[in-house]
Amino acid sequence: MAPVGRLAICPQAQLSSKQRLQYEVARRRTFAIISHPDAGKTTLTEKLLLYGGAIHLAGSVKARRAQRHATSDWMKLEQERGISITSSVLQFDYEGFRLNLLDTPGHQDFSEDTYRALVAADSAIMLLDNRKGVEEQTRKLFAVCTRRRTPIFTFVNKCDRAGEEPLKLLDDVEKDLGTPLYPLTWPILDGDTFVGVYDRLENYIHLFERTHDHGARRAAVRTAAFGPGAEHLIGQSAYRRLCEEILLLDGAGSSFDVGAFMRGEVSPTFFGSALTNFGVEPFLRSFLRLAPPPREREAIERTVAPNDDAFTGFVFKIQANMDPKHRDRIAFIRICSGEYKPGSMVMNARTARQVRLSAPTQFLARERTLVAEAWPGDVVGILDRGNLRIGDTLSGNGTVTFQGIPRFSPEFFGRLRAPDPLGRKHLDTGLRQLSEEGAVQVFYEAGLTGPAPIVGVVGLLQFEVLLHRLEHEYGVRASIDRMKYSDARWVVGNAQTIIDLGRRPGCALVQDADGQPLVFFDGAWTLQHALEQYKAVTFHEVSR
Repeated sequence: MAPVGRLAICPQAQLSSKQRLQYEVARRRTFAIISHPDAGKTTLTEKLLLYGGAIHLAGSVKARRAQRHATSDWMKLEQERGISITSSVLQFDYEGFRLNLLDTPGHQDFSEDTYRALVAADSAIMLLDNRKGVEEQTRKLFAVCTRRRTPIFTFVNKCDRAGEEPLKLLDDVEKDLGTPLYPLTWPILDGDTFVGVYDRLENYIHLFERTHDHGARRAAVRTAAFGPGAEHLIGQSAYRRLCEEILLLDGAGSSFDVGAFMRGEVSPTFFGSALTNFGVEPFLRSFLRLAPPPREREAIERTVAPNDDAFTGFVFKIQANMDPKHRDRIAFIRICSGEYKPGSMVMNARTARQVRLSAPTQFLARERTLVAEAWPGDVVGILDRGNLRIGDTLSGNGTVTFQGIPRFSPEFFGRLRAPDPLGRKHLDTGLRQLSEEGAVQVFYEAGLTGPAPIVGVVGLLQFEVLLHRLEHEYGVRASIDRMKYSDARWVVGNAQTIIDLGRRPGCALVQDADGQPLVFFDGAWTLQHALEQYKAVTFHEVSR
């Protein structure tokens, strides 16, 4: 397979509108990175931005000498904790391609945000620690991708540190995930020292030199054809080991099947070190060559192809206060077909109302740029005053309804207490906006001074994030008292019967923001008993 070159740039004035659409679709790559916490996801994200030219100096995560924070971790709490807790949209160009990188939270308490981002991606990069292989969170996210038949790349990270033997690591991962891995690059090891990678498709070796700036700049690299002449470059023992391992890989007899990759049946695999930048650029170039452009998407009404003339897109994320000074609310839209034209009127399938598209904003984390156009595969943000919700489908030609945005029932509940009653208005505003983001769900129980707020979350760390954001974005200091409940159900039926149910041991009656009754249960047994005893009441799972 020939090396990747720059995507041919076509004079836009010479293209018809249909040809322009096809050209823009062909150069889009929209993808997400999935991993377990501490596998190096934020570091790899930074290095892709570095090699893509989007930043000139990569920030280090948790590095003692780091002078910068990671670009993707724009929220203050992310910078303080060194973790990603919200999805970021990172858009940049590389060799004629437009890349839309959906940076996702690594912590399992924020899986809901990750799952939504994966719905908006056309492919995914699975990041593995070379010492640990497949970990719990990676396994869950991999399963989400395979159910959607999303093509998955594998990047084995931290090869600059001692880890599992590469052949054993691959075997363990294949057994764990049930999906074959096909190494397209292979680590070149001089003893325990990682010095470069071998590109199996191009038959080239890439040798890297460590920098003294903690990987903030590109690593120096030498490239040479693999063969007897390469022995003097990498040393006799490293050359002999590489030859033996490549012989074992080639002895398997299989070749890389692009079709199987597109169906999610095999994962092209790469080795490297995001921290030192070793192997990042060979991976990025192969990614551009192999990753799919925007693909067809199934809607209830019909199949939508990216080359369809009519605009379609769906909201997969809402973020409040990216610019705290202006209390903005941004709805992130993944474009599925047609051209995004500011000022156009489109239909919101949920409300059956027309929505005027505002000027689209493209992002590099918190940094934003107004653009005149956007195309399938792009993720754009539009200012919204509360009319859009996560999962909304927008269409310029008839009603189109995309499905598949996951919604989860909360598993942890807590009473929110704010000691300053004068801040109640700011508290209510914060809870409303943060619940619209999908960060929390808000319920209310009757109290002596009026409805008292209760928040429900999927993961416990979301409580900490909620309190931090209420204080720093809305000026409200609050605390949370954990409650014993673990399940919630909307209930429909006779009002007195519902009140009686809510008074049972292990139960509590509350309302949602629209005044609809819900009952909390302290465990699966209490819930099951209620389902059996209250046949006249209809129970519905709580999801957004």
